Amino acid sequence: MFGAVLGLARMAAQPSLSLLYSGLENGQAGEIVRALDQRGVIYEVQGGSIYVEGARRDELRMTLAAEGLPRNSSQGYELLDNLSGFGTTSQMFDAAYWRAKEGELARTIAASPQIAAARVHIAHQGASPFQRDLRPTASVALTSSGEISASQAKALRYLVASAVAGLDPDDVAVIDDSGELVGLADETSGAPSGKDRAEELKEKVQRLLEARVGFGNAVVEVAVETNTESESIRERRFDPQGRVAISTDSEENSESSQNAAGGSVTVASNVPGGQAGGSGGNSTSQQTGTRERVNYEVSEVNREVLRAAGAISRMTVAVLVNGTVTTDADGAETFTDRSPEELDNLRELVASAVAFDAERGDVITIKSMQFEPVSELGTLAAPGLLDRIHLDVMSLIQMAVLALVALVLGLFVVRPVLTRQAQEVPLLADGSAEALDGEIEEDYALPDLPALGGFGGDDDGGGFPMMADFDGEGGSGEDPVRKLQALIEDRKDETMEILRSWLEEGEETA
Repeated sequence: MFGAVLGLARMAAQPSLSLLYSGLENGQAGEIVRALDQRGVIYEVQGGSIYVEGARRDELRMTLAAEGLPRNSSQGYELLDNLSGFGTTSQMFDAAYWRAKEGELARTIAASPQIAAARVHIAHQGASPFQRDLRPTASVALTSSGEISASQAKALRYLVASAVAGLDPDDVAVIDDSGELVGLADETSGAPSGKDRAEELKEKVQRLLEARVGFGNAVVEVAVETNTESESIRERRFDPQGRVAISTDSEENSESSQNAAGGSVTVASNVPGGQAGGSGGNSTSQQTGTRERVNYEVSEVNREVLRAAGAISRMTVAVLVNGTVTTDADGAETFTDRSPEELDNLRELVASAVAFDAERGDVITIKSMQFEPVSELGTLAAPGLLDRIHLDVMSLIQMAVLALVALVLGLFVVRPVLTRQAQEVPLLADGSAEALDGEIEEDYALPDLPALGGFGGDDDGGGFPMMADFDGEGGSGEDPVRKLQALIEDRKDETMEILRSWLEEGEETA
């Protein structure tokens, strides 16, 4: 009975457990167990299943789902283990193979701490002899626990393209949980967009101002106008003053000539054997010349300027700062705008943070105004008494069984034992005895005893009077218990002897 009570008490003390997740992989189950340990939740692992308190099961499921747990349990190459050689066609094997490939890629992508879940879809046409230039494409759908940057999306595209033969990284599309392409616009333009720059500058200014005015006391808005046109400039310049002689050619010419002059022509000179008429002299000529050619190289400058789209053409920053609230001695609150000196200091900080350029037309506006308190929408739901008390049927049954066992134990085990001990009184017997302690407690009342031999109402002092003698015909009508107490007080020695005889008789009988 004692063991049963302890077992039921232990069962009632333990909370009832309900199934949280089952069929998880080792890595996923480890993440769930780590999350439960961080929250101090009582859990139990049985095989591949995790059990938690039934009262917190639904709450834990929603909380873990918000953190992306458990991660997607897509199957990989283990799908091919279920395929047998008989009854499996080539189309079925190809479908299972690409499905396994998608599952393995999804597992690899989801292993990143910034990605909660991932799904990969590969469009592969297979080898067809009637079609040429078949290029596979792929798409990746992400559920991120943080922000996916363009570089991370590019890495994912290269990861998928490297795992599929013939797949180009440009043919892989990465889509986040909001349905937008990740990193495609940045790579096409080659520079971050104006919206991304505005968000980055807004976070910088917001963090800078909240360090001074406190959290929630500053509102920052940044608008960035960017140039969407790309420009390419090629320039070639010649400097006539910067010439350099690279070669020199020198050439000298000298000419001389001598001529003999003849006489006049006559008839005699034409006759054979005749002599020419007249006589002439000889002439001599000489000519000298020098020529020099120098080659110069004129300095030339070639410059090519590429201006891509995305340059900031103009930027405006608007900052709204909450004032200060002071409380006087009476407890009244007074709103005070921030001083112009403080606003000027804040303006200088904002200008330094956003790289303010007045020549570009940038504008910074800082105002100090009182913020309107945000009113709560709707009414708050106050939990009732039954909502605070979780009624578990199994726990109630265990408590009822435990109470019933305790009641049975008290009525039929403990109570009879105590009653038997109270009713055990030594019997009267013959014999003499000495006084135990010399006196008997006055409040000890002897029970109603039957007449015994040797003590049956003798008046010679050798017997013990009976209860009938106290409430008989000659009785005075008083309480017999009191009379017996008075008699014991008067005859202490005889009473002690009788009690000792009872004790000795009990020892002999045992």
